[in-house]
Amino acid sequence: MTSQTNNPLHGITLEHMLTRLVERYGWESLGSVINIRCFQNEPSIKSSLKFLRRTPWAREQVEALYLREMA
Repeated sequence: MTSQTNNPLHGITLEHMLTRLVERYGWESLGSVINIRCFQNEPSIKSSLKFLRRTPWAREQVEALYLREMA
């Protein structure tokens, strides 16, 4: 098994990251910071998670924003 000591996101779920970002920014501002339609049109945690799990480039943007703002 590989050690995750250098991974700052180890143990943090995508749902946790998204929930914290929505609490901090709100959906409207989050949709402005990261231009993803699931954040702009009828957003929900469930639909956003589904999209982010299927779309690596979008997930990378969410992870990068989380690291900048929350870490």
